[in-house]
Amino acid sequence: MWRIWLLFDPRRALVGMAGFLFTLAIVIHFIVLSTDRFNWIEGPSTAVSVQDVVETRVDTTLLG
Repeated sequence: MWRIWLLFDPRRALVGMAGFLFTLAIVIHFIVLSTDRFNWIEGPSTAVSVQDVVETRVDTTLLG
């Protein structure tokens, strides 16, 4: 294992790894924030719910 550190500078390797992990964490958080279910900032959107769709279908089948 010590021979690997002879090829790479430990400070540069650790700084690079920390930068990569931070970037990965930011990307994952933005992906999660873009979903409706896990958006903890804006909350769930006011999209049409399943209950509204079911009630609409029931109304149209009863009317005719």
